[in-house]
Amino acid sequence: MLSYGRQTIDDDDIAAVVDALRAPMLTCGPLVERFEHALAEAITGGVRGDCVSACSSGTAALHLAYAALGIGPGDEIITSPVTFSATAAAAYYVGATVRIADVDPATGNLEPTSIDSLITSRTRAIVPVHLAGQPADLAEIHAIALRHGLLVIEDACHALGASYRGTPIGGATGSDAVVFSFHPVKHVTTGEGGAVIVRDPAVKQRIDRLRHHGIAKTAGGYEVAELGWNYRLPDINCALGISQLAKLSRFVARRRALAAMYRARLAAVPAIACPPELADRASSYHLFAVAIDFAALGTTRADVVSVLAQRGVGTQVHYPPLHTHPLHRARCAVEGDLARPRVGSDRYFARTLSLPMYPALTDGDVDRVVAALLTTLGVLP
Repeated sequence: MLSYGRQTIDDDDIAAVVDALRAPMLTCGPLVERFEHALAEAITGGVRGDCVSACSSGTAALHLAYAALGIGPGDEIITSPVTFSATAAAAYYVGATVRIADVDPATGNLEPTSIDSLITSRTRAIVPVHLAGQPADLAEIHAIALRHGLLVIEDACHALGASYRGTPIGGATGSDAVVFSFHPVKHVTTGEGGAVIVRDPAVKQRIDRLRHHGIAKTAGGYEVAELGWNYRLPDINCALGISQLAKLSRFVARRRALAAMYRARLAAVPAIACPPELADRASSYHLFAVAIDFAALGTTRADVVSVLAQRGVGTQVHYPPLHTHPLHRARCAVEGDLARPRVGSDRYFARTLSLPMYPALTDGDVDRVVAALLTTLGVLP
């Protein structure tokens, strides 16, 4: 079975974890800072070496970013409907309300023109999501944020290794925080894990305190300065992350090569649209999500997913829009939000299907996926 995504673990990764298990400290040890600096090196070239805070998951990273930047009860954030639940759920953790905008139907990314109508006196932040590894339109989003005095927190959990206008995602200073995930299906993995990159050293200091129960060091030891959480990332996980980061460029290059193969093999099939490649940004292809007009082909996505699974090809749908989930429908307390038309997200969701994408896929695997898909859809060229 070819899954839609999976980790790539080599012998050197295993050796790194074994070495960490033999070390004196399994958590709160030196590998945490080494991992943070390795991530800063990978993203910023070491220019911003003290800007990274590692934590236990991408969800924890979002929660820490919202909390450390002072978002709380009565505040609102604006984000994309096409994202994983955690983008919104982490805002609920700090007591904020989520306003759901719309997306570009071609990319699934936050559509800047849908933001302004949602801004109120309670709005604190815009949270663009770099869906599938394709950067959102940061220039437009930053311009809107500047006009209204808002924070920008990038959900880059899909976008390690991507770039916008020549700068790696997380490497610029235009956003207040950038959040990454190291779940096994992401570009590099720590098992579970995440990180926050910020531009303000004081915000990093608060993130580091909040991830460790709100504890602050004092001359005599420590004191609990505020309510925090146990969001630490152990040294064992960081050992894996350090080893994985050394292969990031290779992993991303392979993902881009796989994307090019998919494009070449699907180019002659009008019924299938590949994700667009934009001139001012480079995707790191966490996902390869194609757009298929299932209705025009006389089928349903559910049937296609089922038949592909029978043929040994796993697929996934990223994502049912936030406002279609019971939790988020219940939390969209702003009157009229649920009824607001979202033409972009409706179109994107109706047609999207993520095909297998991970570095260990072979060229032959891509041929197998494409053959199974075209046979299932009945559109063999």
